[in-house]
Amino acid sequence: MRTFHQILLNTMLANITTSMVWFGLVFWAYLETRSVFVTSVLGGAYMLLIAAMSVPFGTLIDRVRKKTAMVVATAATAGAFAIAAVMFLVIPVDVLLDPGGLWFWAFVLVLLVGTVVESIRSLALATCVTMLVPSPDRAKANGLVGMVQGAAFAFNSVVAGLAIGYLGMGWLLVCGVALIGVSWVHLLTIRLAEPEVVHAEGVPAKVDFVAAFRMAQGVPGLLALIFFSTFNNLLGGVFAGLLDPYGLELVSVQAWGLLYAVVTTGYIIGGAVIARTGLGSNPVRTLLLANVVMWTIAGVFTIRESIVLLSAGMFLYMGLITFAEASEQTVLQKVVPFPQQGRVFGFAMALELGAAPFSTFLIGPIAEFWLIPYMETDAGRATFGWLLGEGDARGIALVFLIASVVGLAITVLALLSRPYRTLSASYRDATVNETLI
Repeated sequence: MRTFHQILLNTMLANITTSMVWFGLVFWAYLETRSVFVTSVLGGAYMLLIAAMSVPFGTLIDRVRKKTAMVVATAATAGAFAIAAVMFLVIPVDVLLDPGGLWFWAFVLVLLVGTVVESIRSLALATCVTMLVPSPDRAKANGLVGMVQGAAFAFNSVVAGLAIGYLGMGWLLVCGVALIGVSWVHLLTIRLAEPEVVHAEGVPAKVDFVAAFRMAQGVPGLLALIFFSTFNNLLGGVFAGLLDPYGLELVSVQAWGLLYAVVTTGYIIGGAVIARTGLGSNPVRTLLLANVVMWTIAGVFTIRESIVLLSAGMFLYMGLITFAEASEQTVLQKVVPFPQQGRVFGFAMALELGAAPFSTFLIGPIAEFWLIPYMETDAGRATFGWLLGEGDARGIALVFLIASVVGLAITVLALLSRPYRTLSASYRDATVNETLI
C-alpha cells in the first residue's frame, strides 16, 4: 500500500499540472474570443484525441512495465509544455490569438498532445490498483483515487483561474513545465515491484481494437456497461462544451476558478466516503443509481440564472461522479483478467470519451447560432421563460435541460434491463484477480 500511495500522490501532481494548463487554455481562449464555438472545439478535440489513443495507450501499458509507461508519458508531457511556453514567448500575442490563423491551432495542438499523453498515467494507475491492492480493498482504493483526483481538480481550477486573471497564460505555462518536471523526477525514485510483464495469451503485440473488443465481450454484460457509459458521455459532451461559457457569463474568471475549487470538494468528499465505506455489494447498481440522481440534478441546476443554484448542483453532481467512476473501475478490476486490463480499460475509455466529442462539436454551433439567439427573442422567452426564467444564458440552460431528461430516461431503462442483471451476476461470481501481491 505504501507503493500505491506514492504512485497515487505522484499521479495527483501530474494530473494537477496537465489539467491546470488545459483549464487555463480554455479560460484564456474564451475570454479572448468570447466564442463558445472555440471552447467547444477545444473540449471536443481533447476528448476525441484521448478516445483515439486509449486503445494504443492501453496496449502500451499491457506490453511494458507500468512504471516505464508512466515515466515516458510524463517526460513527453513536459516536452510538449516546454515547446508551448517557447511558442507563447516568441509569437506575437495578436497572431497567437487569431482563431483563424495557423499559429493559434498549432499552439493548441502542442498543449493538446501534452495533455492527452498524460492520460497514460490514469490508465496505468487503474491497473496498479489491481496489481498492488487485494480484491476486497479495491473499492476503497478507488475511492482514494477519486478523492485525490477531486483534490487535484479543485487545486488546478483555482490556480488556472487566478493565473489567467492576474498573471496570464505565459506564467501558467512556466509553472506547468516546472511542476511536471518535479513529478517526473519523483516518479524515478519510486520502486515498483513488477519483475516481469504479464501478457495475455494468444493476443498479438500490435494495437488491436478487435482483440480489445473481444476481451470486453468475454465478460457477460460488460459491453452493456461500456455502451451505457458511452451514451452518458455522449450527453455529457453537451456539458463539457458549454459549462465554462455558462459560468463565465455569471462571474469573473477569477471567481469561476475559485468556485470550481469549492464545488470540486464534492469529489474529495465522495472519494472519502467510498474509501471509508466502499461501494456496497453490487457496484453495478451503485453506478446506475448514482446516474439517476446525477441526471436529476443536471436538469435543475441551471433552471434559473443563479450562481448559488449552479454551485450547489455542481457540488452534488461532482460528488456523485466519484461513485459512478469508482464503481465502473471496481467492476472492471474484478471481472477482467489482469493481463488484459490495459486493453479493456483503453477500449472502454475510447468508446466512452469518443462519444462526447460528437455532441461537443455539434452543440457549440447549435447553441451559438440557434438556441442562444432563439432564447433572446420574444418567442423564446414566451415559450420557455416560465420554466427557465430570464437571463443572458437561457439558451445554454435549455440545452442542459434537454440532455438531462434524455439521460435520466436511459438510466431508468438500464436499471430495468437484462444486461444489468447479467453483469451484476458476473461481478458476484468472478474469482480472477483476487490478489496479485
